[in-house]
Amino acid sequence: MGKDNLLSTYELVTLFAILRLGADAYGIPIFREIEAQSGRSVAVSGIYAALERLENKGLVTAELGDATPQRGGRAKTYFRVTAKGLREAGAAKRTFTNLWRGMRGLEEPSV
Repeated sequence: MGKDNLLSTYELVTLFAILRLGADAYGIPIFREIEAQSGRSVAVSGIYAALERLENKGLVTAELGDATPQRGGRAKTYFRVTAKGLREAGAAKRTFTNLWRGMRGLEEPSV
């Protein structure tokens, strides 16, 4: 992550959700995945704003799928993480892991 291009928490969780969903990554499943994994309520509009920012930064690409009768003839927009996005996701993971490691009182409890 370049210092001029730090990702917001919303952008990071959106990027991670796309990676988890793979080929099924479009708006509503991304939204549901974030809520399910975070245990928090999020705004759908916030997800779409994060998706737009991620696309503008070159971290994801958007591609229209086929139109479906269930959606009134509208197509779903599917999102894929780019190679740059994958590098940024890895960098974010390393940064958080390094910052977390050794913090008193925040270690994972032994089971």
